[in-house]
Amino acid sequence: MRSKDRISYFYDGDVGSVYFGPNHPMKPHRLCMTHHLVVSYELHKKMEIYRPHKAYPVELAQFHSADYVEFLHRITPDTQHLFLNELAKYNLGEDCPVFENLFEFCQIYAGGTIDAARRLNNQLCDIAINWAGGLHHAKKCEASGFCYINDLVLGILELLKHHARVLYIDIDVHHGDGVEEAFYFTDRVMTVSFHKYGDMFFPGTGDVKDIGEREGKFYAINVPLKDGIDDASFTRLFKTIIAKVVEIYQPGVIVLQCGADSLAGDRLGCFNLSIDGHAECVRIVKKFNLPLLVTGGGGYTKENVARCWTVETGVLLDTELPNEIPENEYIKYFGPEHSLKIPNGHIYSHGLESESKLQPQLVNSSSSG
Repeated sequence: MRSKDRISYFYDGDVGSVYFGPNHPMKPHRLCMTHHLVVSYELHKKMEIYRPHKAYPVELAQFHSADYVEFLHRITPDTQHLFLNELAKYNLGEDCPVFENLFEFCQIYAGGTIDAARRLNNQLCDIAINWAGGLHHAKKCEASGFCYINDLVLGILELLKHHARVLYIDIDVHHGDGVEEAFYFTDRVMTVSFHKYGDMFFPGTGDVKDIGEREGKFYAINVPLKDGIDDASFTRLFKTIIAKVVEIYQPGVIVLQCGADSLAGDRLGCFNLSIDGHAECVRIVKKFNLPLLVTGGGGYTKENVARCWTVETGVLLDTELPNEIPENEYIKYFGPEHSLKIPNGHIYSHGLESESKLQPQLVNSSSSG
């Protein structure tokens, strides 16, 4: 057992100031809210805080095609009407809009995950956190599902320089398709994704039968689940599967994508996990005492995302947090109770968006996988 984990935490305030557009569910502002909550609980005093470098185009092209990276670099809201063919080719548009400072946004969140991987490789920390990362849908030559650059693939490629085997675990409500696809033919990365599957749910991939091919056969694991899965069912499945995977695969390092859209009450999700249930998965992974890279991902009810990732930062620091949220710049978002733990599926609308209309019907069905 390590006596004390050394934790590196990556954050750049600029990442939360970009805006996907008025009706877009992705709100990078949730990253500012998370960071302020982490700081209000004084968790920053227990970690090494770093501002990530902005990933260079050549670094992004370690996975993505150079022409795609170049296009992201060049396109702006003002010029996009001149590039209709390219927008279609690279899947930019409704789900993945072109907005102000898009490329810089990609550079920051990808830079954070790359830096996190490098610090782990150089044994400068035991755990590295980049809540801005985890954009798991981006493909080699196209954007997908609000994701433009796949920071996870870039981080894993970095980790493979020092580790023979990398284990990737994904608890976002959506299938981690971009990461699975990138490593589908290799046994050096095992991908395990727990996600909603069926009824045309995005991205439509992640069947239990999809297990990898060629050298990668049996190195992709998909756990397709139905609406409304709760803490007990989810954590039981998670613990059983991940314990077996770690025992058999013996990874040198773990990458954990903590998409918070698997929480109850998420605008786009349909699971019934509490923050404690979600955080229990982080606790389980931490107990393996392997080098660990932790990222964010989806999550579309901002205040619950901030609560969740703050609690999980506490879990990684072995720090229990008081339920009353300390005073901070975004305290009004956490009203009226201003508490860290929320009852299952209970979210408050501030009249900013009509959240209630977007709520999926939660049913208490257990997993199909």
